Amino acid sequence: MKKIVFITGTRADYGKIKSILMKLQENKKFKILLFVTGMHNLKTYGSTCDEIFKDKIKNITRFNNQSKNDGMDTVLSKTINGFKKYVNIKKPDLIIIHGDRVEALACAIVGAINNIKIGHIEGGEISGTIDEVLRHSISKLCNFHFVTNNVAKKRLIQMGEINSNIFTIGSPDVDLILRKDLPSPESAKIRYKIKFSKYAIGIFHPVTNELHNLKKEIKIFVNSIIKSKKNFILIYPNNDTGTNIILDEYKKIKSNTVRIFPSIRFEYYLSLLKNSNFIIGNSSSGIMEAPYYGVPTFDLGNRQLNRVKLNSIINLSFNQKNIEKCINQFSNKKTKFKKTLFFGKGNSSKKFIEILNKKIIWKSNSNKQFNEISI
Repeated sequence: MKKIVFITGTRADYGKIKSILMKLQENKKFKILLFVTGMHNLKTYGSTCDEIFKDKIKNITRFNNQSKNDGMDTVLSKTINGFKKYVNIKKPDLIIIHGDRVEALACAIVGAINNIKIGHIEGGEISGTIDEVLRHSISKLCNFHFVTNNVAKKRLIQMGEINSNIFTIGSPDVDLILRKDLPSPESAKIRYKIKFSKYAIGIFHPVTNELHNLKKEIKIFVNSIIKSKKNFILIYPNNDTGTNIILDEYKKIKSNTVRIFPSIRFEYYLSLLKNSNFIIGNSSSGIMEAPYYGVPTFDLGNRQLNRVKLNSIINLSFNQKNIEKCINQFSNKKTKFKKTLFFGKGNSSKKFIEILNKKIIWKSNSNKQFNEISI
Protein backbone atom coordinates (compact mmCIF):
# COMPACT_ATOMS: atom_id res chain seq x y z
CA MET A 1 0.00 0.00 0.00
CA LYS A 2 1.47 3.33 -1.11
CA LYS A 3 1.28 6.21 1.34
CA ILE A 4 0.30 9.56 -0.21
CA VAL A 5 0.25 12.88 1.67
CA PHE A 6 -1.91 15.75 0.40
CA ILE A 7 -1.36 19.33 1.56
CA THR A 8 -4.04 21.96 2.09
CA GLY A 9 -3.57 25.46 3.46
CA THR A 10 -6.66 27.32 2.20
CA ARG A 11 -10.36 26.83 1.49
CA ALA A 12 -9.54 27.26 -2.21
CA ASP A 13 -6.95 24.52 -2.57
CA TYR A 14 -9.08 22.15 -0.48
CA GLY A 15 -11.92 22.73 -2.96
CA LYS A 16 -9.51 21.73 -5.73
CA ILE A 17 -8.39 18.43 -4.17
CA LYS A 18 -11.58 17.42 -2.34
CA SER A 19 -13.01 15.22 -5.11
CA ILE A 20 -9.66 13.40 -5.44
CA LEU A 21 -9.41 12.82 -1.68
CA MET A 22 -12.96 11.48 -1.44
CA LYS A 23 -12.36 8.89 -4.16
CA LEU A 24 -8.81 7.95 -3.25
CA GLN A 25 -9.53 7.13 0.37
CA GLU A 26 -11.89 4.42 -0.89
CA ASN A 27 -9.05 2.83 -2.88
CA LYS A 28 -7.32 -0.01 -1.02
CA LYS A 29 -4.10 0.42 -3.00
CA PHE A 30 -3.32 3.70 -1.26
CA LYS A 31 -3.26 5.12 2.24
CA ILE A 32 -4.24 8.78 2.07
CA LEU A 33 -3.01 11.34 4.59
CA LEU A 34 -3.92 15.02 4.81
CA PHE A 35 -1.65 17.72 6.24
CA VAL A 36 -3.90 20.66 7.18
CA THR A 37 -2.25 24.01 7.82
CA GLY A 38 -2.48 27.72 6.91
CA MET A 39 -5.74 29.62 7.19
CA HIS A 40 -7.74 26.43 7.86
CA ASN A 41 -6.65 26.66 11.49
CA LEU A 42 -7.39 30.36 11.97
CA LYS A 43 -10.63 31.40 13.65
CA THR A 44 -10.55 34.75 11.83
CA TYR A 45 -11.08 32.93 8.52
CA GLY A 46 -13.84 30.66 9.75
CA SER A 47 -11.80 27.71 11.10
CA THR A 48 -12.36 25.91 7.82
CA CYS A 49 -10.65 22.78 9.11
CA ASP A 50 -14.07 22.01 10.63
CA GLU A 51 -15.47 21.70 7.10
CA ILE A 52 -12.81 19.11 6.27
CA PHE A 53 -13.80 17.03 9.30
CA LYS A 54 -17.45 17.22 8.19
CA ASP A 55 -16.42 15.61 4.90
CA LYS A 56 -15.14 12.62 6.90
CA ILE A 57 -11.67 12.85 5.42
CA LYS A 58 -9.43 10.36 7.22
CA ASN A 59 -5.91 10.60 8.64
CA ILE A 60 -5.89 14.38 9.18
CA THR A 61 -2.97 16.09 10.89
CA ARG A 62 -3.29 19.78 11.77
CA PHE A 63 -0.28 22.06 11.96
CA ASN A 64 -0.48 25.72 13.00
CA ASN A 65 2.11 27.48 10.87
CA GLN A 66 1.51 31.11 11.75
CA SER A 67 0.82 33.68 14.41
CA LYS A 68 -0.75 37.10 14.00
CA ASN A 69 1.31 39.44 11.80
CA ASP A 70 3.68 36.69 10.58
CA GLY A 71 5.01 37.49 7.11
CA MET A 72 5.00 34.98 4.27
CA ASP A 73 8.70 34.30 4.77
CA THR A 74 8.10 33.40 8.43
CA VAL A 75 5.17 31.18 7.45
CA LEU A 76 7.43 29.48 4.89
CA SER A 77 10.10 28.67 7.46
CA LYS A 78 7.60 27.47 10.08
CA THR A 79 5.89 25.20 7.54
CA ILE A 80 9.22 23.72 6.43
CA ASN A 81 10.07 22.85 10.03
CA GLY A 82 6.63 21.42 10.78
CA PHE A 83 6.30 19.40 7.60
CA LYS A 84 9.84 18.03 7.95
CA LYS A 85 8.93 16.55 11.35
CA TYR A 86 5.69 15.22 9.87
CA VAL A 87 7.31 13.35 6.96
CA ASN A 88 9.98 11.94 9.27
CA ILE A 89 7.17 10.24 11.19
CA LYS A 90 4.78 9.34 8.33
CA LYS A 91 7.43 8.44 5.71
CA PRO A 92 5.21 9.03 2.64
CA ASP A 93 5.90 7.55 -0.79
CA LEU A 94 4.41 10.58 -2.56
CA ILE A 95 3.53 14.17 -1.69
CA ILE A 96 0.71 15.95 -3.59
CA ILE A 97 0.53 19.74 -3.50
CA HIS A 98 -1.58 22.29 -5.30
CA GLY A 99 -1.13 25.71 -6.79
CA ASP A 100 1.04 28.61 -5.70
CA ARG A 101 0.68 29.07 -1.95
CA VAL A 102 3.66 29.49 0.36
CA GLU A 103 2.62 26.30 2.21
CA ALA A 104 2.87 24.37 -1.05
CA LEU A 105 6.35 25.78 -1.67
CA ALA A 106 7.46 24.82 1.85
CA CYS A 107 6.25 21.24 1.48
CA ALA A 108 7.81 20.94 -1.99
CA ILE A 109 11.17 22.04 -0.55
CA VAL A 110 10.94 19.40 2.18
CA GLY A 111 9.99 16.70 -0.31
CA ALA A 112 12.75 17.55 -2.77
CA ILE A 113 15.50 17.76 -0.14
CA ASN A 114 14.39 14.47 1.43
CA ASN A 115 14.20 12.63 -1.89
CA ILE A 116 10.44 12.09 -1.73
CA LYS A 117 8.50 12.12 -4.99
CA ILE A 118 6.19 15.11 -5.41
CA GLY A 119 3.17 15.71 -7.63
CA HIS A 120 1.97 19.25 -8.40
CA ILE A 121 -1.62 20.06 -9.37
CA GLU A 122 -2.22 23.12 -11.59
CA GLY A 123 1.34 23.97 -12.48
CA GLY A 124 2.11 25.92 -15.65
CA GLU A 125 -0.51 28.62 -15.03
CA ILE A 126 0.49 32.28 -15.27
CA SER A 127 -0.79 35.41 -13.57
CA GLY A 128 1.97 38.03 -13.48
CA THR A 129 2.34 38.50 -9.71
CA ILE A 130 4.43 36.84 -6.97
CA ASP A 131 1.94 33.95 -7.07
CA GLU A 132 3.25 33.04 -10.51
CA VAL A 133 6.85 33.06 -9.26
CA LEU A 134 5.90 30.74 -6.40
CA ARG A 135 3.95 28.44 -8.73
CA HIS A 136 6.88 28.05 -11.16
CA SER A 137 9.30 27.53 -8.27
CA ILE A 138 7.07 24.75 -6.95
CA SER A 139 6.91 23.14 -10.40
CA LYS A 140 10.71 22.97 -10.60
CA LEU A 141 10.81 21.11 -7.28
CA CYS A 142 8.19 18.54 -8.34
CA ASN A 143 8.56 15.28 -10.25
CA PHE A 144 5.07 14.95 -11.70
CA HIS A 145 2.61 17.56 -12.96
CA PHE A 146 -1.17 17.35 -13.15
CA VAL A 147 -2.17 20.32 -15.32
CA THR A 148 -5.53 21.80 -16.25
CA ASN A 149 -4.90 22.28 -19.97
CA ASN A 150 -2.39 21.73 -22.76
CA VAL A 151 -1.28 25.37 -22.74
CA ALA A 152 -0.02 24.90 -19.19
CA LYS A 153 1.67 21.66 -20.27
CA LYS A 154 3.58 23.48 -23.00
CA ARG A 155 4.80 26.06 -20.49
CA LEU A 156 6.17 23.35 -18.24
CA ILE A 157 7.98 21.77 -21.17
CA GLN A 158 9.43 25.22 -21.84
CA MET A 159 10.66 25.22 -18.25
CA GLY A 160 12.59 22.00 -18.83
CA GLU A 161 10.05 19.52 -17.45
CA ILE A 162 9.82 16.07 -19.06
CA ASN A 163 6.81 15.56 -21.31
CA SER A 164 6.07 12.04 -20.05
CA ASN A 165 5.79 13.35 -16.47
CA ILE A 166 3.10 15.92 -17.33
CA PHE A 167 -0.54 14.80 -17.31
CA THR A 168 -3.50 16.90 -18.47
CA ILE A 169 -6.41 16.13 -16.17
CA GLY A 170 -8.27 19.46 -15.98
CA SER A 171 -8.86 21.31 -12.74
CA PRO A 172 -10.12 18.87 -10.07
CA ASP A 173 -12.68 21.34 -8.78
CA VAL A 174 -14.52 21.03 -12.11
CA ASP A 175 -15.75 17.68 -10.79
CA LEU A 176 -17.63 19.67 -8.14
CA ILE A 177 -18.51 22.62 -10.40
CA LEU A 178 -20.37 20.34 -12.81
CA ARG A 179 -22.12 18.25 -10.16
CA LYS A 180 -25.89 18.14 -10.60
CA ASP A 181 -26.50 17.68 -6.88
CA LEU A 182 -25.07 20.97 -5.64
CA PRO A 183 -27.12 22.56 -2.85
CA SER A 184 -30.01 24.61 -4.14
CA PRO A 185 -29.59 28.40 -4.01
CA GLU A 186 -32.49 28.48 -1.54
CA SER A 187 -30.75 26.09 0.86
CA ALA A 188 -27.49 28.05 0.52
CA LYS A 189 -29.30 31.28 1.42
CA ILE A 190 -31.00 29.65 4.40
CA ARG A 191 -27.70 28.19 5.66
CA TYR A 192 -25.95 31.58 5.51
CA LYS A 193 -29.00 33.72 6.35
CA ILE A 194 -28.91 35.58 3.04
CA LYS A 195 -32.19 37.31 2.19
CA PHE A 196 -31.21 38.76 -1.20
CA SER A 197 -33.05 37.64 -4.32
CA LYS A 198 -30.53 39.29 -6.63
CA TYR A 199 -26.90 39.71 -5.60
CA ALA A 200 -23.27 39.72 -6.71
CA ILE A 201 -20.21 38.13 -5.12
CA GLY A 202 -17.06 40.06 -4.18
CA ILE A 203 -13.66 38.56 -3.32
CA PHE A 204 -10.60 40.77 -3.05
CA HIS A 205 -7.10 39.52 -2.18
CA PRO A 206 -3.95 41.53 -1.49
CA VAL A 207 -1.33 41.55 -4.23
CA THR A 208 1.77 41.10 -2.11
CA ASN A 209 4.20 42.74 -4.51
CA GLU A 210 1.91 45.77 -4.93
CA LEU A 211 1.11 46.51 -1.28
CA HIS A 212 1.88 50.20 -1.76
CA ASN A 213 -1.35 50.44 -3.78
CA LEU A 214 -3.55 48.31 -1.53
CA LYS A 215 -5.10 50.99 0.71
CA LYS A 216 -6.17 53.03 -2.29
CA GLU A 217 -7.45 50.02 -4.24
CA ILE A 218 -9.50 48.47 -1.45
CA LYS A 219 -11.12 51.85 -0.73
CA ILE A 220 -12.17 52.11 -4.39
CA PHE A 221 -13.49 48.54 -4.31
CA VAL A 222 -15.51 49.06 -1.13
CA ASN A 223 -16.75 52.55 -2.06
CA SER A 224 -17.94 51.29 -5.45
CA ILE A 225 -19.96 48.54 -3.76
CA ILE A 226 -21.48 50.81 -1.11
CA LYS A 227 -22.30 53.61 -3.53
CA SER A 228 -24.09 51.20 -5.88
CA LYS A 229 -26.58 50.26 -3.12
CA LYS A 230 -26.78 46.81 -4.72
CA ASN A 231 -26.76 43.50 -2.87
CA PHE A 232 -23.34 41.91 -2.34
CA ILE A 233 -21.90 38.83 -0.68
CA LEU A 234 -18.30 39.57 0.31
CA ILE A 235 -15.92 36.78 1.30
CA TYR A 236 -12.72 37.32 3.25
CA PRO A 237 -9.40 37.32 1.38
CA ASN A 238 -6.60 34.78 1.81
CA ASN A 239 -4.36 35.37 4.82
CA ASP A 240 -1.52 36.91 2.82
CA THR A 241 0.48 39.95 3.83
CA GLY A 242 -1.85 42.96 3.54
CA THR A 243 -5.03 41.09 4.45
CA ASN A 244 -5.53 43.24 7.57
CA ILE A 245 -5.78 46.33 5.38
CA ILE A 246 -8.70 44.73 3.52
CA LEU A 247 -10.42 43.50 6.68
CA ASP A 248 -10.10 46.92 8.31
CA GLU A 249 -11.91 48.44 5.34
CA TYR A 250 -14.63 45.76 5.50
CA LYS A 251 -15.26 46.65 9.17
CA LYS A 252 -16.34 50.11 8.02
CA ILE A 253 -19.18 48.69 5.91
CA LYS A 254 -22.50 49.29 7.70
CA SER A 255 -24.84 48.80 4.73
CA ASN A 256 -27.62 46.21 5.05
CA THR A 257 -27.15 45.41 1.36
CA VAL A 258 -23.76 43.80 2.03
CA ARG A 259 -23.20 40.48 3.83
CA ILE A 260 -19.61 39.57 4.76
CA PHE A 261 -18.39 36.03 5.47
CA PRO A 262 -15.00 34.70 6.58
CA SER A 263 -15.63 31.64 4.42
CA ILE A 264 -18.42 29.70 2.71
CA ARG A 265 -18.39 25.92 2.29
CA PHE A 266 -17.29 25.20 -1.28
CA GLU A 267 -20.44 23.44 -2.56
CA TYR A 268 -22.62 26.22 -1.16
CA TYR A 269 -20.28 28.83 -2.58
CA LEU A 270 -20.60 27.25 -6.03
CA SER A 271 -24.38 27.32 -5.77
CA LEU A 272 -24.33 30.99 -4.79
CA LEU A 273 -21.85 31.81 -7.56
CA LYS A 274 -23.90 29.95 -10.16
CA ASN A 275 -26.97 32.03 -9.30
CA SER A 276 -25.23 35.40 -8.88
CA ASN A 277 -25.42 38.36 -11.25
CA PHE A 278 -21.62 38.59 -11.39
CA ILE A 279 -18.41 38.21 -9.39
CA ILE A 280 -16.10 41.15 -8.81
CA GLY A 281 -12.59 41.42 -7.35
CA ASN A 282 -9.34 39.68 -8.17
CA SER A 283 -9.97 36.07 -7.19
CA SER A 284 -9.06 33.16 -9.46
CA SER A 285 -12.64 32.01 -8.90
CA GLY A 286 -13.71 34.63 -11.43
CA ILE A 287 -11.29 33.13 -13.95
CA MET A 288 -11.70 29.42 -13.30
CA GLU A 289 -15.14 28.76 -11.79
CA ALA A 290 -17.46 31.57 -12.92
CA PRO A 291 -17.02 30.88 -16.69
CA TYR A 292 -18.40 27.34 -16.18
CA TYR A 293 -21.70 28.94 -15.21
CA GLY A 294 -21.56 31.78 -17.74
CA VAL A 295 -21.40 34.25 -14.84
CA PRO A 296 -19.71 37.58 -15.71
CA THR A 297 -16.44 38.43 -13.98
CA PHE A 298 -15.15 41.94 -13.26
CA ASP A 299 -11.45 41.28 -12.75
CA LEU A 300 -9.72 44.20 -11.03
CA GLY A 301 -6.03 45.04 -11.29
CA ASN A 302 -3.05 42.79 -11.93
CA ARG A 303 -3.51 39.77 -9.67
CA GLN A 304 -4.86 37.64 -12.51
CA LEU A 305 -2.82 39.39 -15.20
CA ASN A 306 -1.99 37.12 -18.17
CA ARG A 307 -4.57 34.51 -17.19
CA VAL A 308 -6.78 33.08 -19.92
CA LYS A 309 -8.89 35.70 -21.72
CA LEU A 310 -12.54 34.66 -21.97
CA ASN A 311 -15.60 36.60 -23.15
CA SER A 312 -17.17 36.52 -19.69
CA ILE A 313 -14.13 38.15 -18.04
CA ILE A 314 -14.01 41.94 -18.09
CA ASN A 315 -10.70 43.41 -16.94
CA LEU A 316 -10.97 46.74 -15.12
CA SER A 317 -8.43 49.14 -13.67
CA PHE A 318 -9.08 50.83 -10.33
CA ASN A 319 -11.22 53.59 -11.77
CA GLN A 320 -14.20 53.99 -9.47
CA LYS A 321 -16.43 55.54 -12.11
CA ASN A 322 -15.92 52.61 -14.50
CA ILE A 323 -16.38 50.03 -11.75
CA GLU A 324 -19.64 51.65 -10.62
CA LYS A 325 -20.86 51.73 -14.22
CA CYS A 326 -20.30 47.99 -14.63
CA ILE A 327 -21.90 47.18 -11.28
CA ASN A 328 -25.01 49.15 -12.14
CA GLN A 329 -25.21 47.74 -15.66
CA PHE A 330 -25.01 44.10 -14.58
CA SER A 331 -27.02 44.36 -11.34
CA ASN A 332 -30.33 45.14 -12.97
CA LYS A 333 -30.66 41.78 -14.72
CA LYS A 334 -28.72 38.55 -15.00
CA THR A 335 -26.42 38.41 -18.00
CA LYS A 336 -25.24 34.94 -18.93
CA PHE A 337 -22.33 34.31 -21.26
CA LYS A 338 -21.71 31.09 -23.15
CA LYS A 339 -20.27 28.55 -20.73
CA THR A 340 -16.55 27.90 -21.18
CA LEU A 341 -14.84 24.60 -20.28
CA PHE A 342 -11.23 25.80 -20.60
CA PHE A 343 -10.03 24.07 -17.42
CA GLY A 344 -11.42 20.63 -18.19
CA LYS A 345 -14.70 18.78 -18.63
CA GLY A 346 -14.75 16.91 -15.33
CA ASN A 347 -13.63 13.42 -14.28
CA SER A 348 -10.31 14.88 -13.09
CA SER A 349 -10.27 12.68 -9.99
CA LYS A 350 -10.80 9.58 -12.13
CA LYS A 351 -7.95 10.60 -14.45
CA PHE A 352 -5.73 11.36 -11.46
CA ILE A 353 -6.29 7.90 -9.95
CA GLU A 354 -5.66 6.20 -13.30
CA ILE A 355 -2.27 7.96 -13.48
CA LEU A 356 -1.41 6.90 -9.91
CA ASN A 357 -1.88 3.31 -11.02
CA LYS A 358 0.80 3.70 -13.71
CA LYS A 359 4.27 2.31 -13.11
CA ILE A 360 5.91 5.60 -14.15
CA ILE A 361 4.89 7.20 -10.86
CA TRP A 362 6.41 4.55 -8.62
CA LYS A 363 9.30 3.23 -10.72
CA SER A 364 10.84 6.55 -11.75
CA ASN A 365 13.86 8.04 -10.05
CA SER A 366 13.08 11.06 -7.88
CA ASN A 367 16.23 12.85 -9.08
CA LYS A 368 15.26 15.53 -11.62
CA GLN A 369 16.97 16.46 -14.85
CA PHE A 370 16.44 19.58 -16.93
CA ASN A 371 15.03 18.56 -20.29
CA GLU A 372 16.69 20.61 -23.03
CA ILE A 373 14.55 21.69 -25.97
CA SER A 374 15.80 23.14 -29.23
CA ILE A 375 15.54 26.93 -29.36
